[in-house]
Amino acid sequence: MELTTHVLDTMHGCPAQGMAAALYATRGDSATLIQQFTLNHDGRSARPLFADADLQVGTYRLVFEVAAYFKARGVVLPEPNFLNRVSLDFGVAHADQHYHVPLLVSPWSYSTYRGS
Repeated sequence: MELTTHVLDTMHGCPAQGMAAALYATRGDSATLIQQFTLNHDGRSARPLFADADLQVGTYRLVFEVAAYFKARGVVLPEPNFLNRVSLDFGVAHADQHYHVPLLVSPWSYSTYRGS
């Protein structure tokens, strides 16, 4: 099935358009970059991160460039900033199911869950 993500900027109450992100496959302490992407006007990747048979059972990491996004929006952040990158490690146990990994984020907090 598919792997998708969606990021909402909870400070401004809008999708996180323009935020840079990356997807990695992980194995133990090592991570292999699969792709880098920028979120669109709706706070989503332009296409599924994995589609159909490409999604495999395994462990993955999504990394979101939170501080760079908020600085680009004109938010003055302290140095060092509280959140620089948000890294979400998650597992795919059933490659035949859709996995959606949303992120709700501000410069000071974040939340995620397995969406539908």
